[in-house]
Amino acid sequence: MTLELGLDTFGDVANDTGGTPLHPAVVIREVLAEGELAERLGLDFFGIGEHHRPDFAISAPDIVLAALAARTERITLGTSVTVLSSEDPIRVFQRFSTLDALSHGRAEITVGRGSFVESFPLFGLDLQQYETLFSEKLDLLAAVLTEGPVSWSGTFRPPVEVTGVVPATESGRLRTWVGVGGTPQSVVRAAHYGFPIVIAIIGGSSKQFVPLADLYRRALTEMGRPELPIGVHSPGYVAATDEQAVEQFLPHFIPFMNRLGRERGWAPMGEGQARAQLGPEGAVYCGSPETVATKIADTARSLGISRFQLKYSFGTLPHEQRMECIRLYAEEVAPRVRELLE
Repeated sequence: MTLELGLDTFGDVANDTGGTPLHPAVVIREVLAEGELAERLGLDFFGIGEHHRPDFAISAPDIVLAALAARTERITLGTSVTVLSSEDPIRVFQRFSTLDALSHGRAEITVGRGSFVESFPLFGLDLQQYETLFSEKLDLLAAVLTEGPVSWSGTFRPPVEVTGVVPATESGRLRTWVGVGGTPQSVVRAAHYGFPIVIAIIGGSSKQFVPLADLYRRALTEMGRPELPIGVHSPGYVAATDEQAVEQFLPHFIPFMNRLGRERGWAPMGEGQARAQLGPEGAVYCGSPETVATKIADTARSLGISRFQLKYSFGTLPHEQRMECIRLYAEEVAPRVRELLE
């Protein structure tokens, strides 16, 4: 099994030594350094997610990726995720076909509805149309991605009648994934358009998602489409030992989850629950290189994936620890995963 190994970040805002949140400009520059390190160490993919809230610094991932394209030569650059519901699909294509030119064909998009909804009021959209906005905009994006004439009409914008959208890509193909959470409708829709999927596993065991991966493959077969890649996105952290990883990660994981829980009405997360998420059946890939490699290999086998994306930044975890995590992931986890899958 060939498995690509990559990284994801949302530009999580860490604190300075005095406990004050860093300026977003500092965080964005740190992300560039982290992407450059991923390239130097031979990782396959670097993804940046779009958010519109103060605990994440990046709202325009394509601009950060363009800066990274100028500093790298090999690594694939993409989003994780582009919130298509609050975007113009034509502008999404134009920005990423431009990034594709700057990076000599290394650009990708992952589109999704987004697990955060701040972009809806920010851009004057009705949250009640959460699902229908995404469905319609995905339909338009699929039409634009053919890089040919587009004749399209919908309910949320005027019709589109063009001979093509510029700039076209050199290859004629801008690889686009759909990020999915856990709903069968999402994977069937992705199969309908012929998009590969990235499964976001942010709670529970990866084995819970085996039926979803199986449904996607079955839907592709029934629709007469070839087999397409499946990726996984999950949070994680690598340190020299299991004990060190847990000790360094929990002080950032628990406060973030409880802050998010207060927004969404969840019960507070205690240390026992947090440690369970870091264990073999949890969603967080946290531990020594051997522990994390074993868990990734198990996920790859059970779901039959072709890419794993570690969301290595989390909450206020500082830049220095993120850089060491990237180093261990590239130099020790990645080769061990490939050994386990041979």
